[in-house]
Amino acid sequence: MDRRKFVKAGFASATGAIAVSQGFAAATESGAVTRTLGKTGVELPVVSMGVMNSDNPNLVKAALASGIVHLDTAHVYQRGRNEVMLGEMLKDYDRKSFVISTKIRPDGVDRDTGLPTDEVTPENFMEKFETSMERLGLEYVDFLYLHAVQAGGMVQHKPISDVMKKLKQQGRVRFIGVSTHRNEPEVIDAMIEDGFWDIVLTAYNFKMEHVPEMNSALERANKAGLGVVAMKTMAGGFMDREKTQPIDTSAALKWALNNPNVHTSIPGMTTFDQLEKNVSVMKDLDMTSEEKSHLEMASAETGMFCTGCQVCLPGCKKNLAVPDYMRAYMYNYGYSDIEKAHTLLADIGDGANPCGDCNDCTVQCTMNFNVRDKIADVSRIADIPGDLLA
Repeated sequence: MDRRKFVKAGFASATGAIAVSQGFAAATESGAVTRTLGKTGVELPVVSMGVMNSDNPNLVKAALASGIVHLDTAHVYQRGRNEVMLGEMLKDYDRKSFVISTKIRPDGVDRDTGLPTDEVTPENFMEKFETSMERLGLEYVDFLYLHAVQAGGMVQHKPISDVMKKLKQQGRVRFIGVSTHRNEPEVIDAMIEDGFWDIVLTAYNFKMEHVPEMNSALERANKAGLGVVAMKTMAGGFMDREKTQPIDTSAALKWALNNPNVHTSIPGMTTFDQLEKNVSVMKDLDMTSEEKSHLEMASAETGMFCTGCQVCLPGCKKNLAVPDYMRAYMYNYGYSDIEKAHTLLADIGDGANPCGDCNDCTVQCTMNFNVRDKIADVSRIADIPGDLLA
């Protein structure tokens, strides 16, 4: 499509499922790369849509019309409004014409260890699931993830995995999985050991310091039949707070997708320009020499992506959740998502500037972040009333 037709496609709501079918056919006929998500047997283009930050249904319609098939959301995105927006929009579409995933994190997971406490219950998980299904207006979702898992012990917590298996048996979920952006190899290995999981949604980008370990984990996942979906492929989007040094998002996305053990990706999209660039990558994964040079340069910069390695934790005298603060910083300054940053900070619950009474910072960061300055900066958002951001 030329640009005018591409943008116009986003407003073709009346064509519904026909637009999706024609868009997918056009994408595959023009050379879109597709892969099968492990034992699920689901074949998708290598680029899917992360809907997390999008509140524009016309952008989602344009994505479907351009050949994107899989839409990814979560129970908590935009305080539930993301699922509501998708539910309203998808009423015009044949249910078999799109693939949709949502994610649920039960209350009571220990923030420091990532392990379940006594407050993690199947009833709480099911309450959130029912709310998500009501928002989406669907009889079933294709992928249901246990959200933001950082420890193998959470993967293998039977009260939650059993209720997810039951939902699959009932046909309310086609496939079950886990999302993770911390301790990813450990989480993946726990899933492989269990043997019943279908799909993993994992952080994976060129800035991760443990890329070799991640490559090995993804290879193990592939051999075990797990579908692999990559997130955080853009590594924060920018290298600086002022947004003067953007990461070449096409290069970053190509880097992740050039690993054949990654089956699809969910880059976040909020503009038609971003969509157009990602659809272009969907059809051509070859990296130019300029793109390779850019990633080499970006790899040497500090950037904004926190790997969640947790090396920092023992050094913090106040036992702050440093990786979560760094993630909030990335959400606010890299992704321009102050609401997502506010939600995370509210969950941490330490208020504004928890480092204010420390004379010197003893935290050591493997990414060379100035941890104290970043926490002082981003934690100011915690004082903003949540209703002002809704």
